[in-house]
Amino acid sequence: MSISERINHITSTFPETVKLIAVSKTHPAVAVQEAYDGGQRIFGENKVQEMAEKYDLLPKDIQWHLIGHLQTNKVKYIAPFVAMIHSIDSIKLLKEVDKRAKQNDRVIDCLLQVYIADEETKFGLLPSETRELLVSDEFATLKNVRIVGLMAMATFTEDLSQIEREFASLKKLFEELSSSIEHSEQWQPKEISMGMSSDYELAIKHGSTLVRIGSSIFGARDYGQA
Repeated sequence: MSISERINHITSTFPETVKLIAVSKTHPAVAVQEAYDGGQRIFGENKVQEMAEKYDLLPKDIQWHLIGHLQTNKVKYIAPFVAMIHSIDSIKLLKEVDKRAKQNDRVIDCLLQVYIADEETKFGLLPSETRELLVSDEFATLKNVRIVGLMAMATFTEDLSQIEREFASLKKLFEELSSSIEHSEQWQPKEISMGMSSDYELAIKHGSTLVRIGSSIFGARDYGQA
């Protein structure tokens, strides 16, 4: 199947509430262009430099989502154009995004990355830290960022019951925070970003609205391009 055919095959099973993020990391701009020509508009990248390079090469109505770990000193390179940052894991990083968004006269949509996995290599806020950030005085002062939901990565395991528990825990946290913290210009929860090529069907079952699928669309990652 072509890239477009794979995308259509995957999205044909999606509820209307779910959007596909085609994860194009390590794949060349020509592959992104093929997906774009087939109608895909949302693409996810892990690395700032790779995203910025593809932004320069590709159509400007693409919505670029930064889904990988983000360092504060790299925010300035994507602030002019990034559609959403999925990996906010500290108030320090969020304040930097706010600063750079203001410089570009933008409000940038962000997700708080929550640590739900049984793996030390994963990033993210603990559930208690997520709440603390959202109710903090520091967060209330930020005017150029908007937290629109939560993101998490499940443990890399073949134990589907564990993955389900982790996805369910993020959905529960989302519901708790959405109902207990007053909505504002800065806090407008509507998105849950979870699920990848191997587990997106479970993620959708547990409330995901943004699924991040790469290898099932573009094939195995070409790490020589990373």
